[in-house]
Amino acid sequence: MAKNHYDVIIVGSGAGGGMATYQLASAGLKVALVEAGDFYDPADDNQRTQLRNPWESPRRGASSTRRPFGDFNACIGGWEIEDEPFTTTEGTEFMWWRARMLGGRTNHWGRISLRFGPLDFKRRDTDGLGANWPINYEDIKPYYDKLDKLIGVFGSNEGLYNDPDGFFLPAPKPRLHELFYIEGAKKLGIPVIPARKSILTKRLNTERGVCYYCNQCDRACSIHADFSSGTSLIFPALNGGQVDLLTNCMVTEVDTDETGTATGVTYIDKRDRSRQSISGRTVVLAASACSSARILLNSKSTQHPDGLGNNSGHVGRYLHDSTGASRAAFLPDLMDRDIYNEDGVGGMHVYTPWWLEDQNLDFTRGYHLEIGGGMRMPNYGFGFAVNEYNRFIGKRIGGYGNQLREDIKRFFGARLSIACRGESIAQYNNYCELDPSVVDEWGMPVLRFNYRWTEHEINQAKHMQDTMEELLRASGGIPLGDKPGADESFGLTKPGEIIHEVGTTRMGNNPETSVTNEFCQLHDSKNVFVADAGPFVSQADKNPTWTILALAWRTSDYIVDQMRKRNI
Repeated sequence: MAKNHYDVIIVGSGAGGGMATYQLASAGLKVALVEAGDFYDPADDNQRTQLRNPWESPRRGASSTRRPFGDFNACIGGWEIEDEPFTTTEGTEFMWWRARMLGGRTNHWGRISLRFGPLDFKRRDTDGLGANWPINYEDIKPYYDKLDKLIGVFGSNEGLYNDPDGFFLPAPKPRLHELFYIEGAKKLGIPVIPARKSILTKRLNTERGVCYYCNQCDRACSIHADFSSGTSLIFPALNGGQVDLLTNCMVTEVDTDETGTATGVTYIDKRDRSRQSISGRTVVLAASACSSARILLNSKSTQHPDGLGNNSGHVGRYLHDSTGASRAAFLPDLMDRDIYNEDGVGGMHVYTPWWLEDQNLDFTRGYHLEIGGGMRMPNYGFGFAVNEYNRFIGKRIGGYGNQLREDIKRFFGARLSIACRGESIAQYNNYCELDPSVVDEWGMPVLRFNYRWTEHEINQAKHMQDTMEELLRASGGIPLGDKPGADESFGLTKPGEIIHEVGTTRMGNNPETSVTNEFCQLHDSKNVFVADAGPFVSQADKNPTWTILALAWRTSDYIVDQMRKRNI
């Protein structure tokens, strides 16, 4: 049951919201955590999808609108949410993923946990594009260090300047397909190092278990060995008695008084469709970069006619997502393998960090390579184009029954894939705004997106494709399908498709060109903070979650300090 007044109201339970909840509740503050989705615990057998067999799903594990990455994928949400549409301007192909459950997108992500490096905070100094962050690596390094120890991340210290070392748990060894990739990369002089992922390979505390290598992190872990905001941060905070959790509550706006100061939030209780309000001394928005921007834009008042925090007109601006491209190959040397358990952790055990810093390329900013393949528990759609493989080796194409079964066994594990993830350039004209004529089920204006890739991202995608083809061939692979050309933007993913959108409430020292300060505090309202990826000035070629968590911890420390000083 919600109380009348809180020290802090936190909107959203993903990475940033979970960290803010944990830290602020640990500091003794009374916290209301408001989540648009339902409660979720992967250890609850009624909600567990881990270790389910394909026949336990009506669709044999196939995807649905509610779970686009498969019926056993942990994350409830997707690109399309019933009665919660979004719109785009002409020529925009933006994809907006939203999670609707406790823990948010941390139930979906691959647990890739990369620190931004010193260069990533000051990219404008090297290429003249975008803007520098108002902070540097040394400002956030103490929080990365504490994060490694609190949550746990496996990896290895490699002494790479812009891929900083950390406090790592032991990394799992490479699997067979990854050994082929390592040999191929070695021929081309391309580095390969152990992956860095927030999965426990050693015991960290008594609340969470140790990974037993079932390769199903995408289904969420019933022993809480992989990180999600719910299991690793919110559950301990709830146990402390300082947090009231409000689920299935859709926040529509931040309430303000006659001075423009935030006084609480208004939300729709989705169970009975009632409109409710709670009050608080401070509000922390952590609903995701675009959702937090939407709430701010919808929080209009006499003092904030264009939306809360939007005196600069920059809320929603500089929206950007990671670039992406992928390719796969057939490895003939891995045909007719003995079938054995090589599951490992979910996703990659090794990866390639950006290795061409200061090279003369026709694009700026880099990318990293994520490696896939191997043998994991088969489920719906795992048959992987056996006809193409048979065509390569000159065997009969087609077949069913025993022929199909024998082909699948023969080719099982003989696939190597690479997915590239890169940095795009933040652009003022890539933005989200409130659509003036479309509302969602709850009567709230939906977001309208305007987004275009630039030549930097397209040229980067071409380089990705050339690199992947070289690596796949050097690894002994036969690339599958044709390499995408200029007519397909070299296979560049659509904006938003990588689910790394950032930058809509970017931080800066100048209130005329930014929304938040270096502590993610609104310039226009001192008791409102943003704890998701909105304050990012640039994306880097790294997955954003580890930096969201570190910034949220830093912001939480600042909130506690300012409350003690009675500044908020």
